[in-house]
Amino acid sequence: MRQVILDTETTGLEVEQGHRIIEIGCVELVNRRLTGKVFHRYVNPERDIDEGAVQVHGITRERLRGEPKFAEILAEFRAFVEDAELIIHNAPFDVGFVNKEFERAGVPGARLETLCRILDTLSLARRMHPGQRNNLDALCKRYSIDNSRRDLHGALLDANILAEVYLAMTGGQANLTLGAQSDGERRDGSRAADDRAGAKPAPRIAVLRANEAELAAHEQILAILDKASGGATVWRKP
Repeated sequence: MRQVILDTETTGLEVEQGHRIIEIGCVELVNRRLTGKVFHRYVNPERDIDEGAVQVHGITRERLRGEPKFAEILAEFRAFVEDAELIIHNAPFDVGFVNKEFERAGVPGARLETLCRILDTLSLARRMHPGQRNNLDALCKRYSIDNSRRDLHGALLDANILAEVYLAMTGGQANLTLGAQSDGERRDGSRAADDRAGAKPAPRIAVLRANEAELAAHEQILAILDKASGGATVWRKP
């Protein structure tokens, strides 16, 4: 299962008023593990940046003068995200901006909704935590995710933080690296000394079965994930 966490920074809040993308950041998950593959570009918006937006992300027009226009990175971006499930916090915002850039670039019929499946983590969070604050900072606090580097917003930084939040929201992930070694295996493929002949047997592990209330709560979370993912919840697959 390939997923891409996506975030953008823009010149302002309203795409209808001609505001544009100035930074786009994506990180890849495969089977719920970060692969290390990223897509990160700054973009020349060919227009001024609202002062309020600069205060949020710290990116000025002068900083972007030598960066490519979105049309110049479109093919590379499309290749990175196509056929993946996009995980986006407040997806209508980012999707609207990306689709407008597709339109400006003259790509007929290209829309993120047709290239990818899309999961909005803001909508998911609102269903899981009704009546509570569900912005990215609030979710970091709720799920004990370190966001101390987030003095200013940044597309790649926020995509990495959202990856951790998404995994925590949907069941957690003990190791975010792809192909992690087992505890007893060394880098050369040999086993640790405790696995050799004569090592003490492993202690017996107690198995605690879920009670009816816990099973009901688990089923409720799966129903939420079913709705958000269009019925593609991996935990229901045999």
